Amino acid sequence: MRELTVKDIEAMEIGAGILGTGGGGNPYYGKLHALNEMRQGAKVRLISLDELDDDAVVISVGNIGAPAVSMEKICEGNEIVRAIRAIEENTGKKVDAIIPVEIGGANGLRPAAIAAITGLPMVDGDGMGRAFPEMQMTTFSIYGHCSMPAAMSDSHGNTVIFKDLIDEVWLERLARACVVQMGGGAGMVEAPMSGAYVKRYAVPGTVTQATNLGLAVMDANKQKLDPIEQICRQENGQVLFTGKITDLERKMAAGFTRGIASLEGFGDFAEQQGSVDIQNENLVFRIGEEVKCSVPDLIIILDVETGHAITTEVLRYGQKVAVLGIPCHPLLRSTRALEVVGPKAFGYPDIEYKPFEIY
Repeated sequence: MRELTVKDIEAMEIGAGILGTGGGGNPYYGKLHALNEMRQGAKVRLISLDELDDDAVVISVGNIGAPAVSMEKICEGNEIVRAIRAIEENTGKKVDAIIPVEIGGANGLRPAAIAAITGLPMVDGDGMGRAFPEMQMTTFSIYGHCSMPAAMSDSHGNTVIFKDLIDEVWLERLARACVVQMGGGAGMVEAPMSGAYVKRYAVPGTVTQATNLGLAVMDANKQKLDPIEQICRQENGQVLFTGKITDLERKMAAGFTRGIASLEGFGDFAEQQGSVDIQNENLVFRIGEEVKCSVPDLIIILDVETGHAITTEVLRYGQKVAVLGIPCHPLLRSTRALEVVGPKAFGYPDIEYKPFEIY
């Protein structure tokens, strides 16, 4: 177990933004929350999967809602804490550790703040290895964990517990309907897991991965190296496109940010047209009509100069960007996982998933 530093949190903001594939909420707010708790003397302790006891009670934590809403409706700060306490009271189990539901965006940073507030250690891993828009899309749910009872709390203190639902998809549906009534954002936790289960099905080491990724970008900018090249080298990634955003369709629908970003290529991609389909996260990237990368692999839109991620809610006309592809973790490439997080699960019946490396 080690204690995270302010520099770690600063680096995590950059890394979580990159791994968030455009979603998970703006990591800047998650960073501010964590740093505020640390300035008041709280500590953020990170525990590796190997250190986790098999019988430890572990709970996944994060925020639910549309990233576009989170830009204006800032968290009160204790939503997730209230949800944790509600689950402890409901199950009679005391939580031993927390784990990010996803490493992407603000949900990669928010657990650090919750670890600081509660004194609970944060597990070095998560349930996605990136960000996804729906709750059943975690490796925990995919491989058999029942997320009920789950709890949700908003900034006013309204707390709801979901019990005895048919399946994981119904939890997503009802929670999504509830978060709309809560103003588009809330804290969410799911039923406790054993340490043994988490060690088997969490995407491992992703907090450290995000931190190291951020450090690499910071170092590249300091030394005036190409940060995008550094990211690709570190994450086995590839530049899929460089271009300028020429059109952006974005709207709020059913608790999600949905849209399409259109790109006009430059450099090696001059005179080519690209597009990214969005549902909170970047789902499908095309050049012309040809799919070049799709979920569950990571499609990342970066500022072409700094290598910092541009989340979907702050995409703007005229931005010059690089689109990267990074392979997802093998846990997300199984037949079982692709039924939940592959293109067809997002409403693309004609897209057969191919690892982006072979396009």
